[in-house]
Amino acid sequence: MTGKPPLDNSEDRGWLGEGQSELQLTSDPSEAQRNDGDRPAWGSKVQYVLAQVGFSVGLGNVWRFPYLCHKNGGGSFMLLYVFLLLIVGVPLFFMELAAGQSIRQGSIGVWKHISPKLAGIGYSSCMVCFYVALYYNVIIAWSLFYMGNSFQYPLPWEQCPVDVATNDTVKECASSSATSYFWFRKALNITNSIDESGELNSIMTGCLLAAWTIVSLAMIKGIKSSAKVMYFSTVFPYVVLFIFLIRGLMLDGAVEGITYMIYPKLEIWGNVQVWRQAATQVFFALGLGYGSVIAYSSYNPFHNNCHRDALMVSGINFMTSVLASLVVFVVLGFRAKNIALRCVAKNLGLLSSVASHGPEQHWWPSFNITDPDSVSLPEYRDWYSHYSSVVSSNITDCSLEEEMNKGVEGTGLAFIAFTEVMALFPASPFWSALFFLMLLNLGLSTMFGTMQGILTPLMDNFSFLGRHRTALTVSSCALGFLIGLLFTQRSGNYFVAMFDDYSATLPLIIVVIFETFSVSWVYGTDRFMDDIEVMLKWRPPVVYKYLWKYVCLLAMIGLLAASLLRMVFKSPTYTAWDQSTGSEMTLEYPGWALAMIVMLIVFASLPVPIGYIHSVLKDRRLRSAHSKEGGVQEMHRELYTKCNSTEQLDSNSQCRAPTAEGERRPSAFPPMGNELYQPLGQEEEDDEEEQDTGV
Repeated sequence: MTGKPPLDNSEDRGWLGEGQSELQLTSDPSEAQRNDGDRPAWGSKVQYVLAQVGFSVGLGNVWRFPYLCHKNGGGSFMLLYVFLLLIVGVPLFFMELAAGQSIRQGSIGVWKHISPKLAGIGYSSCMVCFYVALYYNVIIAWSLFYMGNSFQYPLPWEQCPVDVATNDTVKECASSSATSYFWFRKALNITNSIDESGELNSIMTGCLLAAWTIVSLAMIKGIKSSAKVMYFSTVFPYVVLFIFLIRGLMLDGAVEGITYMIYPKLEIWGNVQVWRQAATQVFFALGLGYGSVIAYSSYNPFHNNCHRDALMVSGINFMTSVLASLVVFVVLGFRAKNIALRCVAKNLGLLSSVASHGPEQHWWPSFNITDPDSVSLPEYRDWYSHYSSVVSSNITDCSLEEEMNKGVEGTGLAFIAFTEVMALFPASPFWSALFFLMLLNLGLSTMFGTMQGILTPLMDNFSFLGRHRTALTVSSCALGFLIGLLFTQRSGNYFVAMFDDYSATLPLIIVVIFETFSVSWVYGTDRFMDDIEVMLKWRPPVVYKYLWKYVCLLAMIGLLAASLLRMVFKSPTYTAWDQSTGSEMTLEYPGWALAMIVMLIVFASLPVPIGYIHSVLKDRRLRSAHSKEGGVQEMHRELYTKCNSTEQLDSNSQCRAPTAEGERRPSAFPPMGNELYQPLGQEEEDDEEEQDTGV
């Protein structure tokens, strides 16, 4: 690394603490290539883009973003999301890409290079990546289970099973639905609460082992092996989404679903919680703070245009979310209309039974109640709105909007709502297998990036691990499987929800706050822009400087405050399944589970202060050692100080060099010309600076 002159701006310079790296982030390109000759590199730009897109586009784009649109005003939420994406998401994404590409290290090395006191940021990123990998692979295991069960006709979740003892429909299934029963009882065999752990689910344990095996084989050769898998795992989900969109547009209720999605409700912009949810979605959609973005960009050529990559990947990510939302709302519209029409048919059946036992009433509908297929939903609702007060209480309203408002998110959308719809398709096993193969590939492409966020920093900073890449990969996957057994017990779904809601959110926000602060105020935005200019050969717009220093930093601090306040004022809860009633219920976490949540957050955030304290103590030890060593050396050599020749060199005003005891003694050398000189022990100062910067 080449030295960079100090900042001219004294204000920016004042933020640089002791031990802070005074070096330029970038080095000469030819030198970087010589130093990193053994570092893996992407085979092509296509591989790199597919890897970044595959990591950022994950399961959240399919089931989290559509749910937030569904819940928060459709088109209005999308506009708010785009606004936050442009002023917060893209600048932070660009910052991580530029830092990784310039320093050519993983997350630990990047922030340690900027300042040794910030090395803990990288370790926190690794911890969060490990948390996410633990439960994310469980979702991949669920997808494997459902995909395996899709190769049979009829699908096992199409109908409720029959109780052999009573020769009647199983009560739990009759109280809920066939898809809910299959998910909660056949797939998870779930307990009634998190307090009831239950034994291990053997089938899911096997699926989890298969999932970790796939990840291990794909990652065993680093990016050289995972990049080849990306060609399929990243592109295939788009093919499936377009197929489902085309098929969905042919369904009855598709137009109603899309209308519901895009209809704006501008009043939601005044809700602080909606802003918090939109900012959180931007944050997680781009994968900020994980270290995976940094790891992937560190394998890029020095002069790669990372600014264009940031805009391109962010744009693809957003358009994927819109595409997935269209598919989801088309399917939910079809599902809601089917439920509403079944409701109409049921009510018309009740009216028919009333008509057969009594005379015609004044409120009798004008349409043919004996032929439900001939009655449209608006026609029935118009009649019901006029006579709801006089008809029997058994006759109910059948509202498509009400069914659409019953939004489902996360696993409920994928494993309950979608499976219910696919059971209605002709050739349902084909559509089911296609859908879960898409989920499998979405999960795997994100999983590869998450694992890269763990392995790359460790191999970059610990040479022993770098020399044993295969052993590190296999052992990491084996450890992930063993800890992941927590999620394959009967109560495992509750722990997945716990990790998803709490293990990553706060630690990642804290990590990104420190990342932004370190670049903007510790290293300095002007220096960072200079380094980017060296890489790109053109200077990015100055607006990034102010976005990094003020907008992004304040936005992330606000998001942290809002998340903390929500946790304080709203006790953490989870959704449990009640076997006796066949329905979901909301429960509060018990005390031990709350303690576990706090420990997860603390353990992931702790490396930041620990890294800072360790660096400070190390600096003090080094300064103490240098001062003692310097004291001994000064007993055996002469030190000279530079004086002004106008000073009188008498006994009262002689140029004196510092002694070991801090006293000043006369120089042993006479004046030479106009000035007196003293060598200042530059070697010791250089050595100390090298120790401080860790270079």
